Amino acid sequence: MRDTARKVEEKYFSNLATHVEFLPVEWRSKLTLDGDTVDSITPDKVRGLRDMLNSSAMDIMYYTSPLYRDELVKGLQQELNRLYSLFCSRNPEFEEKGGKVSIVSHSLGCVITYDIMTGWNPVRLYEQLLQKEEEEELEERWMSYEEQRLLEELYVTKQRLREIEERLHELKASTISKPPVLKFKVENFFCMGSPLAVFLALRGIRPGSSGSQDHILPRTICNRLLNIFHPTDPVAYRLEPLILKHYSNISPVQIHWYNTANPLPYEHMKPSFLNPSKEPTSAPDTESASAAPSPTTSPVMVRRHYGESITNIGKASILGAASIGKGLGGMLFSRFGRSSATPQTMETGKDGPEGDEKKATTAGTPPLPHSSSGFLEPTVELEHRIDFELREGLVESRYWSAVTSHTAYWSSLDIALFLLTFMYKQDQEETDKSNLDTI
Repeated sequence: MRDTARKVEEKYFSNLATHVEFLPVEWRSKLTLDGDTVDSITPDKVRGLRDMLNSSAMDIMYYTSPLYRDELVKGLQQELNRLYSLFCSRNPEFEEKGGKVSIVSHSLGCVITYDIMTGWNPVRLYEQLLQKEEEEELEERWMSYEEQRLLEELYVTKQRLREIEERLHELKASTISKPPVLKFKVENFFCMGSPLAVFLALRGIRPGSSGSQDHILPRTICNRLLNIFHPTDPVAYRLEPLILKHYSNISPVQIHWYNTANPLPYEHMKPSFLNPSKEPTSAPDTESASAAPSPTTSPVMVRRHYGESITNIGKASILGAASIGKGLGGMLFSRFGRSSATPQTMETGKDGPEGDEKKATTAGTPPLPHSSSGFLEPTVELEHRIDFELREGLVESRYWSAVTSHTAYWSSLDIALFLLTFMYKQDQEETDKSNLDTI
């Protein structure tokens, strides 16, 4: 990602005074977890595949285990804060000049980072569930007078205990200011190949009536959330339908190829229906519940765009570059490269040697034109788009892409340009305005 971002930066953003620095957040190797227990029970046949599953899918099992979840959260949180403090100590003017920090997460790293920022705690949720069950038991279950009296006494005692604990917590909080979980405000939270939407759906998040990002991630915590995925990545899911239900039938924003001449700014791209012929033009509330798509998935899309894919070279290595690369020239062969997919990357910007960085601010979406031929005409729109999709390639096999796409985001030039576009957005706009004023 450093290499690809450097190439893109030199090509498109060399006229800006600011600079984006990428700091890899490698937190996994420091954790003890179960030691080598899982490794010792892993059979030897197809060992390579099993090791890959142990190092990726197994982390999800660790994270859903009450024994190891806290260790994973604290491990990432501490490493994020350590790197930020270290960077600021070496660049003392970064905070003074208003430097901004973005986080790029991959796969499960998106979920862990989200939980760190929002403070989501399954233990607290479980306590609330137990309290609700106690109240229902008192109201509904038939019992003797003596049993009912004792249960009511127990319930009142627990309520009193909770009140005392809350008062004690408030007293401590008033005397000792609790430090923030993260030492910095997150400007942009980029999720790549993220299963976050599934985790949120399983936690009970359902679509609302407002198009605000606050429905799943308050702007006070993170200025902008962006969900990046390849269409065949089996681990990635959409987030927009968790905010507004009808976005399950609105296509994600297509990410520009890095060598596109004069690309249309993302905030000016019109949302369009995945199935225009079937989509009613009335308000989304008229949809029947039985026909509604899943809140975390979208219908299978026809192949609308052809060009760079992060899996094209994986395909070429099997079928032969000569047989499938003809006509596409060298375009396909500069995109794909295997790299060790570290779960997190924290991006810290600085102003040249001094340490200041101006990153992306939220760009509001302009009013959408009304159309009767497949373009969006809802009563409620998202404040800004969240789901961004890489374009599929002409020669790629979707089944092979499903194997390779999840780990190949880091080396994509398209993604590097996408990240820098949003982080440099404010500086780019100021530079353009300055040039217009000069003219």
